[in-house]
Amino acid sequence: MSESRYDIGMKTRRSVLGDAHVDRASKNITEIDEGFQRYITENVWNGVWTSDTFTKRERSIVTIALLAGLGHEEELAMHIRATLNTGATRDDIRETLMHVAVYAGVPAANTAFRIAKQAYAEIDAASKGE
Repeated sequence: MSESRYDIGMKTRRSVLGDAHVDRASKNITEIDEGFQRYITENVWNGVWTSDTFTKRERSIVTIALLAGLGHEEELAMHIRATLNTGATRDDIRETLMHVAVYAGVPAANTAFRIAKQAYAEIDAASKGE
């Protein structure tokens, strides 16, 4: 029996965002967002993130650029943390945010750099056991 779109999407979602994040998000699902969560798992994480045109690293970079340019701060922080799983490096993200400055504006990039610095500080602290 082949895996469902949801199961494939959930595997991809976990591989990018990590089990801890997905478990927390899953515990917070209610009847209000249950259909939406299923939709993004089946169509974003299975449909978009499983395409073999981009690597996870490339897809991560594109996602971060779009989130930064559109000012989606919470999602941006989440995807910066996810770079630990996608292979996008800090150099990749720094360069991505420089592109955001040019193509989406300095204020958007300034906010994105602030978020990146905070996310990386949290990552560094966690790796040191703080």
